[in-house]
Amino acid sequence: MTEATDPVEADRALKTKHRKMWALGDYPAVATRLIPDLGPELVGACGVRGGQRVLDVAAGSGNAAIPAALAGADVVACDLTPELLAAGRDLADGQGVGLEWREGDAEALPFGDDAFDTVMSCVGVMFAPHHQAAADELVRVCRPGGTIGLLNWTPEGFIGQMFAAMKPYAPAPPPGAQPPPLWGKEDHVRALLADRVTDVEAHRRTVRVELFGKPADFREFFKTNYGPTIAVYRNIAEDPDKVAALDSALDDLASRHSDGAGTTGMDWEYLLVTARKHG
Repeated sequence: MTEATDPVEADRALKTKHRKMWALGDYPAVATRLIPDLGPELVGACGVRGGQRVLDVAAGSGNAAIPAALAGADVVACDLTPELLAAGRDLADGQGVGLEWREGDAEALPFGDDAFDTVMSCVGVMFAPHHQAAADELVRVCRPGGTIGLLNWTPEGFIGQMFAAMKPYAPAPPPGAQPPPLWGKEDHVRALLADRVTDVEAHRRTVRVELFGKPADFREFFKTNYGPTIAVYRNIAEDPDKVAALDSALDDLASRHSDGAGTTGMDWEYLLVTARKHG
């Protein structure tokens, strides 16, 4: 078997690509300026409290991990991208809260079985390319009777539709990779966790975003700060017609989701799921 067709090497190359993509731009600005309330909401839904051991998977810069630590839990924030962990460490230090920052792959978590009381992810694990592998790891590292909490963008919501708008301009995904917004479908998440969990609760909710004065402001913010959007634009950088077409598609998306009447306040839909591991 050649290196090019070796599945282990192919997966390593894919994860390297993902790591570099999320280091582009300024994801901490996206998390703190647009969706600062989502992490605390997930922490509350999971019932995180002092004395618990909590793992935040695909933690980014800690938008859920830091609130969990502020609630008194013993928290580990795990992410594939060391640049995001470094940013999260600075944010946590600024708030005077301590937690562990650990580099790791959501599909092969560097922790033992049954190690955490709560395992959660806030718009993070949904970007792991192999959904079942990631779900298996979430369950594996959660103790029997512990809580698994997930907050993910829905396919029908604003971010899901943004990925749909970008898809024609992005490189083809590798074989076996699944679209991130599938994690925003309740039946998909239930199928991934299957009979290994009980007491599943799923709710569709929205977060209000009012940062942008006009649709083009949204587009330029994401082109500058959001790794997946930056990567797509780099893929078509040599084709000005495609760049213009994607600009127009993103502007149209923002216009369709805005309040209208000269404002661009938007409600972005997500799915919040909590469950308990059998045992």
